[in-house]
Amino acid sequence: MLPHIFSSIYRLIISVMIALLVSLPVGLVCGRKQKVDKYFSPFLYLGYSLPKVLFLPIILIFLGLGDSSKICLLSTALFFHFSLLIRDAAKSIPNNQTQLMKSLQATPWQTFHHLLWPACLPTIVSALRTSLGMSLALLFIAETFAARSGLGYYIMNAMETRNYDTMYAAMITLGIIGMIGYLLLDLLENWACSWKITQHVDS
Repeated sequence: MLPHIFSSIYRLIISVMIALLVSLPVGLVCGRKQKVDKYFSPFLYLGYSLPKVLFLPIILIFLGLGDSSKICLLSTALFFHFSLLIRDAAKSIPNNQTQLMKSLQATPWQTFHHLLWPACLPTIVSALRTSLGMSLALLFIAETFAARSGLGYYIMNAMETRNYDTMYAAMITLGIIGMIGYLLLDLLENWACSWKITQHVDS
């Protein structure tokens, strides 16, 4: 079972990293630029409102049954979720703080590091936490219908061969992965909130 566990965890981690790398700039730009937000946010709403399983047949046509299709599905689903939350966090930053950074002639990197990132970090961690259940559900579906490895494939294969002990063990393992993920994200969320407070005090 271990290879299947590692396959699922690998797909989940890579998907989250890709989604964050893409959604962070998109969310920040939409949150700070009204014109961009006006034209781009409707597409984010559309993608967020669609059932994410609908993307699976299209992705399979182009990417096949390998890891890339599962990672693409999860990354796409998480992208819309993360982008909207990061956009809202960026919008909530008071304009006087933005004007202060401009008056201090801060570079874009300094503005991001000292203003945008501290403001958005708790939201990002919270988004990771709230999306974990959805991510595991999508991963299970993708591995069930379009994979040769992973816990989803392992569970369905055990069910088809009537190996019920193995099936239940894999299901419990999937639940434990989710539980550990939530516990780790709780710790990360507490750290992010305390780090944000420390940043404001120091500034």
